[in-house]
Amino acid sequence: MSVEKIKCLIIGSGPAGYTAAIYASRANLNPVLYQGQQPGGQLTTTNEVENFPGYPEGITGTEMMMQLEAQARRFNADIRTGWVTKVDFSAKPHKVWVEDKEIHADTVIISTGASAKFLGLPSEQHYAQTGGGVSACAVCDGFFYRNQEVAIVGAGDSACEEAVYLSNICQKVTMLIRSDVFRASKIMEERVRKTPNIEILFNTETQEILGDGQLVSGVRVRNNRTNHIYEIPITGFFVAIGHTPNTAIFKDYVETDSEGYIKNVPGSTKTNVEGVFVAGDASDKQYRQAVIAAGSGAMAALDAERYLASLK
Repeated sequence: MSVEKIKCLIIGSGPAGYTAAIYASRANLNPVLYQGQQPGGQLTTTNEVENFPGYPEGITGTEMMMQLEAQARRFNADIRTGWVTKVDFSAKPHKVWVEDKEIHADTVIISTGASAKFLGLPSEQHYAQTGGGVSACAVCDGFFYRNQEVAIVGAGDSACEEAVYLSNICQKVTMLIRSDVFRASKIMEERVRKTPNIEILFNTETQEILGDGQLVSGVRVRNNRTNHIYEIPITGFFVAIGHTPNTAIFKDYVETDSEGYIKNVPGSTKTNVEGVFVAGDASDKQYRQAVIAAGSGAMAALDAERYLASLK
């Protein structure tokens, strides 16, 4: 098997990966970027992006990722399809396998992102794909439901945060909680309980998202104590049951927290492995915004460039 030697390998192709590729290319690091299983990352599932600076009219997530990719290619970034199946960061150079191809990289930028968890209902997946009313990001999409009635599923801190966020934009927010208690911190629970336009429904499970095939018009729920099944009229359905960082493949070498998010040295994108850097949602469970992922992609490329310069 032939081994390919490269200076800078970027794994993943969302805003973090493409921005890292732009910066690394301009620094003459000749980066190679593998797009992974979802080229363009989570943003390609977002119909409308209105909060990324520089797009006053808004832009679709897919279009924005295509533009970022084109910009990286303009500076001769080597962008490839394929995904990493195995890594070995125990010695230098760092070894990475893309399917059956072996790569030796002086620096690696991990920008594999995170995947939102969904309930897994066919109707939920349908409307998430059409962009007609199902979302896993209230900050990204709440604006589209101004003065409307929405529902949110989840019982943790992020669900509470998103419910409060939506309450400032929407007429009414119905919070659907499967058990009879919150999992959130007391302060977040109190904040939700004190918000007049949030209605909390405990012991409530989502059965189906209702609509005309294009737009959501309601949700069918079941009270798991009484078995009472009923419908709630809504135009937006938000899922806030957590994210899974796409980092399992690196766990034997790169330090992660209990949820699998890669730990970075504060104020940098460095990991515990010298020459391996992390950008975007693979390490960020707090903000999860495209503009922040892009910024961290730039940081990772700059950190990689400085690291390589220090070796000379």
